Amino acid sequence: MAIPVIDFSKLNGEQRAETLAQIANGCEEWGFFQLVNHGISEELLERVKKVCAECFKMEREENFKNSTAMKLLSELAEKNNGDKLENADWEDVFTLMDGAEWPSNTPGFKETMAKYRSELKKLAEKIMEVMDENLGLSKGYIKKAFNCGEGDEAFFGTKVSHYPPCPHPELVNGLRAHTDAGGVILLFQDDKVGGLQILKDGQWIDVQPVKNAIVINTGDQIEVLSNGRYKSVWHRVLVGTSGNRRSIASFYNPSLKATIAPAPELVEKPNQELDQTYPKFVFGDYMSVYAQQKFLPKEPRFQAVRAM
Repeated sequence: MAIPVIDFSKLNGEQRAETLAQIANGCEEWGFFQLVNHGISEELLERVKKVCAECFKMEREENFKNSTAMKLLSELAEKNNGDKLENADWEDVFTLMDGAEWPSNTPGFKETMAKYRSELKKLAEKIMEVMDENLGLSKGYIKKAFNCGEGDEAFFGTKVSHYPPCPHPELVNGLRAHTDAGGVILLFQDDKVGGLQILKDGQWIDVQPVKNAIVINTGDQIEVLSNGRYKSVWHRVLVGTSGNRRSIASFYNPSLKATIAPAPELVEKPNQELDQTYPKFVFGDYMSVYAQQKFLPKEPRFQAVRAM
């Protein structure tokens, strides 16, 4: 079983209907799919790989050697008592956001990543328009829901992660299993080093590396807006003894002030609000719950914000 790989360029030609159906299937049956021919130039993607690898080497690697995860794993390996490291991840990570401080010692990093983020945000908005169309919503519905209307208030962040070689991969996860809290996630993963897995029909399945593809997955807020048609999916990262896996995940999330609820068109009996699986809530409240419960099942999070 392999994650669907979809040629995004065919959306603009004779195979549009077929491509829309492939994306609908990716959203409904998988919660994850990979896009090729997505419109982001190979040249830019190669530059992104280069500056992120250099940034890790120059600005991150030494600190990782002294990280909490490294210390905890060493202690656990010495004890050799069969326990696993349950409360930490084997991950070096930082987040790029507009207006925040970015790594500054790697030549070309800021310029390259600013350009990349700009291209990714446009791609995210195209994907949301495809979701609107497939769900029978008006064009721009999801974008407006995330932006509190016509403005530009949605959150767009980029998490740059590396999963270095691990001396005891059997004792720790690269990233513990979770669903993503937000909207649409666009991942540029390593071409060679695997490790990302999704849970489908009770089985963990590898998200196979495809050179210069962008992996798309849907977060909890898309599940709510679609009234459960598009589910957010559990995923995790495993680590190995060799290879330093690169993972660059960009999140197009609602504004913290955005009110999220199932789209009225997708609710069969609009008057029976109490029977809805998904409540109406403010995204900032959901994030407060998620911060405490990220690695736990999502259903209690929906119940917690219903009660707020």
